[in-house]
Amino acid sequence: MAPATRPAFDAQAIRADFPILHQEVNGHPLVYLDNAATTQKPEQVIEAIANYYRRDNANVHRGAHALSDRATAAFEQARETVARFINSPAAHQLIWVRGTTEAVNLVAHSWGRENLGPGDRVLVPYLEHHANIVPWQLVCGATGAEVVPVPITEAGDIDLAAFETLLDERVKMVAVNHVSNALGTVNPVAEIIDKAHAVGARVLLDGAQAIAHFPVDVAALDCDFYAFSGHKLFGPTGIGGLWGKEELLEAMPPFLGGGEMIETVSFAGTTFNSLPFKFEAGTPNICGAIGLAAAIDYLRGVDMAAAATHELALLERSIELASEVDGLRRIGSPARSIGIFSFVLDGVHPSDLGMLLDQQGVAVRTGHHCAQPLMDFYSVPGTVRASYALYNTAEEVERLFEGIHKAKRLFT
Repeated sequence: MAPATRPAFDAQAIRADFPILHQEVNGHPLVYLDNAATTQKPEQVIEAIANYYRRDNANVHRGAHALSDRATAAFEQARETVARFINSPAAHQLIWVRGTTEAVNLVAHSWGRENLGPGDRVLVPYLEHHANIVPWQLVCGATGAEVVPVPITEAGDIDLAAFETLLDERVKMVAVNHVSNALGTVNPVAEIIDKAHAVGARVLLDGAQAIAHFPVDVAALDCDFYAFSGHKLFGPTGIGGLWGKEELLEAMPPFLGGGEMIETVSFAGTTFNSLPFKFEAGTPNICGAIGLAAAIDYLRGVDMAAAATHELALLERSIELASEVDGLRRIGSPARSIGIFSFVLDGVHPSDLGMLLDQQGVAVRTGHHCAQPLMDFYSVPGTVRASYALYNTAEEVERLFEGIHKAKRLFT
């Protein structure tokens, strides 16, 4: 039975579902604003993982006993749940991976080594996480292809005019994040996909920062690959998904070898299993898949459109309060954004500010956010990043800025 939908969005009611939020850190109530790094987990997810280990712990697809049967049923039902969540035409197009990083590596090494060669290009915007840069550099180095950066504007948007000038028959892949982890930029991916397909290029979307904030419909997007992580979607760490078009996945060679991904093995040769198992060598993260499905079931009881509006209101309040702080500079002001507020404060190193905020119970991220080319673009060593989720509140934004004001008094 589907969970009951709350009559109206209520961040305080949602907070009650997340046990970790109800604690003190360094003598202060916890304010958790590092959601772009990982989200916290509702009780429903914690219980689903614990119940698997209490009742059903067994390997999947292999055992001839009741526990294995139950574990296999729950594991494959989780695949169905996640596939429906992104509107996959079929569940077997969803490959379990450890997270977005492994998903991108799978595509780069499996698809890339088969389809890239000297003279070919992979376009990668300056906005990208290292996980969507380095795998392409590795594969291009091995195949003779070239990684070409796509310029961005000062506001932190992809320069679409520059992107179009780079598009020609040499481009075989466009690897772009759906949402920037460092700035919160929501990229115009539908337009990017259409333009890339017009020259015969494939498109991989890094959806790690998108999937928890608005609906993702891979069929409507018409992307070729979509990668995401469970732990940014209120699910556990160590689990994620790679979705791909069936004809592409069928043509790609396996990424890892071993158990489960085989059909037959002999020293004369090996034949491989069907999708999705061809790409799932070894014992999978069974409890992770079950926990991720539980997170999605939890979100079915939340008005996600209202949650997105709430998160943007927190961002707007952050921008408003920032205007009252001399020397505070927001990094990036994209045309469309999720609730990520990335900034620097004159005279205060981001790491020092992060440490001071932590002493007041406020958890933020500092540094280059695995986006060093983007930091170089803005000529900063790093930023302080406050990233909001559906359980954050306006009072927590106020706490963040109280800490910023205290830092100014101490350091400037």
